[in-house]
Amino acid sequence: MYDILVIGAGPAGANAALFAAKAGKKTLVLDNDKSMTKRAWVENHYGVKEISGPDLIEIGKQQAGKFGTEFVQTEATTIQKTVEGFTVETENGTFETRHVIFATGIGIDLAEKIGLKTKPGTEPRIKTVLDVDADGKTSIEGIWGAGTVAGLSVHTIITAGHGAHVAINVISELNGERYVDHDVLK
Repeated sequence: MYDILVIGAGPAGANAALFAAKAGKKTLVLDNDKSMTKRAWVENHYGVKEISGPDLIEIGKQQAGKFGTEFVQTEATTIQKTVEGFTVETENGTFETRHVIFATGIGIDLAEKIGLKTKPGTEPRIKTVLDVDADGKTSIEGIWGAGTVAGLSVHTIITAGHGAHVAINVISELNGERYVDHDVLK
C-alpha cells in the first residue's frame, strides 16, 4: 500500500513525488512517458539558466528517486475506490494507495472515465481541466489534481510549484497536522 500515487512524471508530478517521499511517505509515480515537457526548451525556470525539457524531467525524477520515490513506466487505465483508499490498474499491474495525485498535463481521459468533475480550461489549447479546490482536491475524496490538468499555466515553474503545493496538502492530511519542509545550510 502506497501513501501517495502520482500519475505523471512531468514537473508537477515529479515535484509532488519529491515532497511526498522526502516527507517519508511511500510514493509511487506512474508515467506514460508522454509529457509535453519532453518537447520543451526552458529558459524561464527560476534558478536554472536554460535546460531541455527531457533533462528537466530526468533531473526531477532523480531528485524524487533520491528520497525513495518508485517509478513505473506504464499507463494507468482505471481507478477504483476501496475501504483504505484506491486500487489503480495499469497496463503492467495493479497498485494500492491511500491518495492519488493526477499530474497528467493535458491528459484527462482517465479522470473523465472515473467521473471526476471537469471544467473548461483557460490556457490556449487546453480545452478541459479538473475542477479542483484551492488545495488541489477533486470531486472524489482522496484524489487530487496538480499542474496543468488542475487548470494552472503550462509553464514548468508554475506546474512544479503546484505539484509541491498539492503534495504538502496531501502530506498534511495524512499527518493530521500542517506539514512544512524547510532545509537549512549545514
